[in-house]
Amino acid sequence: MFVEFAYNRSVLSIIDYSSFKIVYNFNPLTFLDLISLLVDEKVSLDGNVKTQIVKTIFDRVRWQIQQKNEQYTFKANKSRKRVILELRDWV
Repeated sequence: MFVEFAYNRSVLSIIDYSSFKIVYNFNPLTFLDLISLLVDEKVSLDGNVKTQIVKTIFDRVRWQIQQKNEQYTFKANKSRKRVILELRDWV
């Protein structure tokens, strides 16, 4: 249970968010911070407002993942060179 909490609290480098931040829109410091979810207005928000908040977070996460993938691709391909083989080339 403690390991799961710690993992969900840790910020993932590829998206710069924790799992708690993505799901609940905040990063709790302790288990006690999660108790406030039961009475917090974020849980009882209007469906359209809650949907918009979640959509905004997911769009940011998707953009972050896309940016990181482009960085990884650039770094991985930096030292590679394109080789075009012709018919009858020895490989």
